[in-house]
Amino acid sequence: MYNNNYNNITPKLVKGAVIGVGAIVLLIVAMAFIRPWYNVWSQEMEGKAEFAKAEQNRKIKIEEAKANLEAEKLNAQAEIERAKGAAEAIRIENGSITPTYIQYLWVRQQSDLSDKTVIYVPTESNLPILESTRMLTNQNPQ
Repeated sequence: MYNNNYNNITPKLVKGAVIGVGAIVLLIVAMAFIRPWYNVWSQEMEGKAEFAKAEQNRKIKIEEAKANLEAEKLNAQAEIERAKGAAEAIRIENGSITPTYIQYLWVRQQSDLSDKTVIYVPTESNLPILESTRMLTNQNPQ
């Protein structure tokens, strides 16, 4: 009447179970010793990676500084050339600067005002009126 299933357990099955349990215990013990070594190795690799990154960032900053230095040298050379050109222009214009030429320079300078409207009104001295709205803002309403 009772079904006895203990007949299926053989010594071979018991031996396999003991070996399996022993292997699991051995794996757990091995991991207990291997894990600290792995953590140390991992931290060392992270440190080396951070050091390499910092070294690369330092090299980038050095290269940027060198590029800025070269740009400043070129800007200085350009400024020297501009000053030489201005000095040559003054030398050529020496004695020939007239009020008409000054007006011409003023009008040429106005070409930079691309977003503004400028109306030229002739006056008795042939100079543009620059402060035409000043009197309007200073009047007191009564």
